[in-house]
Amino acid sequence: MPAKVDRHPMPKQDPRERIRNFNEVALGYPADVAVEEAKRCIGCPKRPCVAGCPVEVDIPSFVKLIAEGKFVEAARKIKEKNSLPAICGRVCPQETQCEERCTLGKKGKPVAIGALERFAADYERASSTRAASEPAPASGAAGRVAVVGSGPAGLTCAADLAKMGYSVVLFESLHSTGGVLRYGIPEFRLPKAIVDEEVEYVKSLGVEIRVNTLVGKTVSVDELFRDGFDAIFLGTGAGLPHFLGIPGENLNGVYSANEFLTRSNLMKAYLFPEYDTPIWVGRRVAVVGAGNVAMDAARTALRLGAEKVSIVYRRSRAEMPARLEEIENAEEEGVEFMLLTNPIRVLGDERGWVRGMECIRMELGEPDESGRRRPVPVPGSEFVIDIDTMISAVGTDPNPLLVRSVPGLKLGRHGNVIVNEETGETSVPGVFAGGDIVTGSATVIAAMGAGKIAARGIDKFIRAKRERSE
Repeated sequence: MPAKVDRHPMPKQDPRERIRNFNEVALGYPADVAVEEAKRCIGCPKRPCVAGCPVEVDIPSFVKLIAEGKFVEAARKIKEKNSLPAICGRVCPQETQCEERCTLGKKGKPVAIGALERFAADYERASSTRAASEPAPASGAAGRVAVVGSGPAGLTCAADLAKMGYSVVLFESLHSTGGVLRYGIPEFRLPKAIVDEEVEYVKSLGVEIRVNTLVGKTVSVDELFRDGFDAIFLGTGAGLPHFLGIPGENLNGVYSANEFLTRSNLMKAYLFPEYDTPIWVGRRVAVVGAGNVAMDAARTALRLGAEKVSIVYRRSRAEMPARLEEIENAEEEGVEFMLLTNPIRVLGDERGWVRGMECIRMELGEPDESGRRRPVPVPGSEFVIDIDTMISAVGTDPNPLLVRSVPGLKLGRHGNVIVNEETGETSVPGVFAGGDIVTGSATVIAAMGAGKIAARGIDKFIRAKRERSE
């Protein structure tokens, strides 16, 4: 029996170096390590990892191809189901999905499926044989579909529909594509060049992209139908930030994480002064929240010059929703964690700028509707921390600009679009939706899974409509 081989760790930049730059933290596997890691897969007959993948990638097959040194073939196998593999290999929470189902993980560490996906995608992207792996552009004979929003849900839906033979036009309100992939995730986790490459692949399938077009204002959903589109997919995400609702949140130096990360990412503030879009960051920064967005904001603040950055979170470490990898990276970089702590007031100086934040200690009570133990204030435990910047990273809702412009569109209490979970269809015939606009802020891969479901639903809808008209 062969000796047991431990999982191969992902090479990373040294924390002392990476806090001074925006280069990618995770460096990726070299080819020899990727092969050895792939060989750890035992080829389970029941393939439990596939059941854990929201976009249904044939994981055992692509891992086997890597083990055989067939790297480009592995990338092509992934792209049969996933049009954004280089992105997913970097930001998908594999540890709670495919890797969580891995048989090796029951008694040891699972196969590093995400790292192998990234390796295959990166290898193909750098390979001169890449063009041969790209299918011919869609003919458009199946029908015309409008996709609104170029984030992970929209890109996936558009790519899948193009592969089915549809003519797809993707509308993006901003001047750059990618949605949350570009403006929400920092360069050190997901380089913009990777987003550009993945978008180019989607375009190579025949998808037309129109930027600077705000559907709901520039053009309405009804106008899109009148222009001859057979169906419309709404994938505009959840860009409306939550705030804490405490005194002092209108002071200078208070950001939503959305604004802070957008300024840094989309406007390239991290390249100041080369790009004249500066973002003010104080010496002492408090980020409220403990999800992936909070970690991104905290780690970005460090790189933009903050001397001390603290994560302020009202629950304990066990309840933190961020990926363990991102929590560990933040800790390695010097981010301080103030747990069981809840802000109750932002304090300002005579000029209207943040100077501190009053907090109260918390203790955990019984579980709430989310399954996490409910935080309860400890009477008399108030205290003040000195800060000059506060970043609120406590969630988002869908932007109401688009959804309120569609008559008859049924919405939830947070402004999210209600859909048929099996097809993605909304209450308006021919209008489909998926991703954060439906669920609220969630993961990239969950949005991609929703885009895939909606593409199938759209195909079924258009086929049925044509059958009725014949």
